[in-house]
This record gives sequence, C-alpha cells and structure tokens, in this order.
Amino acid sequence: MMFLSIVRQIIGGFGTTLLLFFFTLLFSMPLGILFAVARMSKFKPLQMFMQVFISILRGTPLMLQLIVVFFMPFYVFGLKLSTGWRLYAALIGFSINYAAYFGEIFRAGIQAVPTGQREAAEVLGFTRMQTFWRIVFPQMVKRVVPPVTNEVITLVKDTSMAFAIAYAEMFTMAKQVAAQMSNILPLFVAGIFYYVFNIVVAGIMGMIEKKLDYFE
Repeated sequence: MMFLSIVRQIIGGFGTTLLLFFFTLLFSMPLGILFAVARMSKFKPLQMFMQVFISILRGTPLMLQLIVVFFMPFYVFGLKLSTGWRLYAALIGFSINYAAYFGEIFRAGIQAVPTGQREAAEVLGFTRMQTFWRIVFPQMVKRVVPPVTNEVITLVKDTSMAFAIAYAEMFTMAKQVAAQMSNILPLFVAGIFYYVFNIVVAGIMGMIEKKLDYFE
C-alpha cells in the first residue's frame, strides 16, 4: 500500500524531528529564564544588551539564524563543516531563538507577581534567591503555561525549517520521497504526523495547566 510505504520512508525523519524538538525545549527553557533575569537586571548595560539581542532574535527569520549559526565556524574561524555539525547548529539556532521568546514570556510572568509578595518575603527573612524560587517562580509558571503552550506548538511546526541547513528531519525526508515518487502525497502524510504530534503536545500541556491550578 502506497500510504504505508511512504510512512516507512519518512518515519526516520520523524525520529530526528522528535530529537530536535525535545532538546530544543530542554535547552531553551532554562536559557529563557536566564534571558528574563538579564532583561530585568538593574545593571543597565546588561539590560540594554539583552533587550537589543532579544529584539534581533525575535525580529529576524529563524531560517536566517540557522544559516548564520551553521556557516559561522567556516567564515569566522575557517573551520571545516562536518555532517554532524548540522544537528548541533540546528539545536543551537532553535534553542537561542526560542529562548528569546520564552525569556519575554517568563519576564512578563515574573513581573505579574504582586510586588507586595516580594516585600512580605523580605520581611520574613527570605533571601532574594529563596523569594524567587519559593514564591515568584511557582506563580510565574502558573501564569506562563498558556503562552508557553503556544510556543511549544509552534516549535513542532518550526522544526521543518531545519531543511535550510540540510538537516534531515521529517519534512526534508517527505520532500525527498515526494520528488522520487513525483507525488505530493508524502507531504500530506508528513502533515498528518505534525498534526497528531501537535494534538499530543497540546494534550500534555493542557494536563500540566490543570495540575498547576493551585493559585485560583
């Protein structure tokens, strides 16, 4: 059956898409917290640098950023580009780009926590780190789940942009199979994979949001 044949040919690409998706989240979320903290820093040069840096990351195409990261070692340092570098370049490009978006989401969530709670924690003898992790952070997480969910869903689809540096994720595999078969059916099959993946991701994020209903 043609459909099953196509699935078998692109399933390997789905594995690399999953790899890119999960490791991007693993790296970009902690990095996003660092971006948010730096963005709110009282040290003005750092705050201004992060503001410009995040603006550039959010204001330029992800595809362009991937190309820059991939070719930078060659053009800046004269290093030879290996095949394995494609995955690392994709992870670096995606992680930094999404950290910029997560950073702004986290910053908004942190600033939404009432100042009075920080002042009360200070009166009770909490350090700044204790105040952040025990009081501010849990409330921030609760507030940012919906916008983070939107970004995570977008990431599922954005993984297809790795084709810009010839990283063989699912959409790249589907295009190759479509070219071989002179048929666009493989692209529709890939679309089904993305759609189902998004449903699963949205379901998981919805469960997380329900688990965090403790500040109502």
